[in-house]
Amino acid sequence: MRAFLLLLLLIVGCSHKVNIVSPAPHFDRSKYDAKASKAMVATQGEATSKATLSILEKGGNIIDAFVTASFTISVERPHSTGLGGGGFLLYYHHAENKVYAFDFREVAPILSTSDMFLTKEGEVQSLLSQEGALAVATPGLVAGLFDIHQRFGRLPWSEIIAPAIDLARNGFPLYDHLHTALKDRKHLLAADPEARKTFLMSDGSVPRMGTVIRQENLAMTLEKIANKGRDGFYKGKVAEAIIKTVRSKRGILTLKDLRDYKMKERTPVFSNYKGLKVFSMPPPSSGGIHVIQILKMLEPHQLKKMGPQSIEAVHLTANSMQRAFVDRATYLGDPDFQSVPVKELLDEKYLSALAKEIKTEKAIRAQDIKPISLPYESSDTTHFSIADGEGNMVASTQTINGWFGSGVIAQGTGILLNNEMDDFAQKVGAQNLFGAVGGGRNLVQAKKRPLSSMSPTIITKNDKPFLALGSPSGTRIITCVAQTILNTVEFGMPLFESVAATRIHQQWLPDILKIEEPFLSEKVEKKLKVMGHNISHEKLGCSIQAIKRENGLWYGVSDPRGEGLAIGL
Repeated sequence: MRAFLLLLLLIVGCSHKVNIVSPAPHFDRSKYDAKASKAMVATQGEATSKATLSILEKGGNIIDAFVTASFTISVERPHSTGLGGGGFLLYYHHAENKVYAFDFREVAPILSTSDMFLTKEGEVQSLLSQEGALAVATPGLVAGLFDIHQRFGRLPWSEIIAPAIDLARNGFPLYDHLHTALKDRKHLLAADPEARKTFLMSDGSVPRMGTVIRQENLAMTLEKIANKGRDGFYKGKVAEAIIKTVRSKRGILTLKDLRDYKMKERTPVFSNYKGLKVFSMPPPSSGGIHVIQILKMLEPHQLKKMGPQSIEAVHLTANSMQRAFVDRATYLGDPDFQSVPVKELLDEKYLSALAKEIKTEKAIRAQDIKPISLPYESSDTTHFSIADGEGNMVASTQTINGWFGSGVIAQGTGILLNNEMDDFAQKVGAQNLFGAVGGGRNLVQAKKRPLSSMSPTIITKNDKPFLALGSPSGTRIITCVAQTILNTVEFGMPLFESVAATRIHQQWLPDILKIEEPFLSEKVEKKLKVMGHNISHEKLGCSIQAIKRENGLWYGVSDPRGEGLAIGL
């Protein structure tokens, strides 16, 4: 779809021009941009959005809808997420005026060791953590969905899984993003008999666009889960098939890993920003902390006066991104294994110091940015946002990590297993699939959860629901979410324009300022180069799914860069 993108101009409260992304003339904006009064769903899958809304229409609550969306998107976007993966949920419970954070992230198998992806000489063997059975961490998705539903759900478990079963059995037409992923990972899928049989033609070629993709084995697995709950996945024939497949390919996952998996309830990270309350995912996600850091570093600089996508605003935003990623490499990891200084990283005095540090005349070189003393001492993914008529909101980001994860499907189950072990640091200073630099706190360790960039975020205004959003795309999630919030809150842009606006990304290393098509104005980019920014034009892969409450209505946007659907009641 990006081949059809063109440049539009938007005037926002002043004469400043803002580049926004919008597809060409055939584009139906109503698919991506919706408003309603009772409920709103924004997901990356058309079938998923419709199934999720149908659960709300039947009288299901927002957690029922969350579970339906999770299982259905696992079928519709098999390259992004699935039963063999994991994720995070942020849940705003309106009656309690409380935000819950649930971590059903994958966990390193008990046989994991810190040097498992290194040669005898200590060199990183990156493909071992990205492709094949050794890359598989213990999946957490099914356990998380089941436990959350047991606590908050309303409709019967089997009823909310039914749409996913139907979609897996009856299939859906092959769409552009999945087709692209199939072409990119064809070699990986062809190496696994089950994956080859599921996603490729009999001659090993990629199916043509529009081909109906059916996943009968996955439908049968979903039926077992519908009948037996989490035991339908973590025990019995499905669990045995997972372990048999992984071990036959020299992986280390065991039945004990599956049996012992536990979801974690955590405390959201929180900050006040522009009179709003921002809640996001805590470690082992780095995303929430760094979304807040970026916002708070920029808050004193009054970007609105500079104008959206002006030279000064882009420069400061890039600097803030760089600075946040230094902290990511230095301080973040699984809080169950070492102390992560969350309070310190979000301390007002510390963030004030960072805000002063990013105000420079020239681009800051990566080698010149060092961690400063604290005041004390996660390629593809999917995201969806849902809101209901009672004022509840959920924001959930889920993943199997890279496109098609490890490329391994557990025999006879249809379950595509993750390659989440690549989100660990293979050694200090090594870079992962997304180029993120690993620190000592994120080294591989048995039963540890890898660091993630997933950043489901919920914002309230006067203790009432205001905004829920998130995105896929590895480390770019952090910067895409932060920019969407800046566009909405700082610059006062309508939600669709906030989501569609051209984005930038700077993650410290590599020291490159990435700007997506249709790029910034020639004048702005020329000046940024003079200031020392190393500019690269690249797709960022983000697909923001956002919901906003305004004047008694829900507004929903599914990123026009993608193939999702925003739909409401």
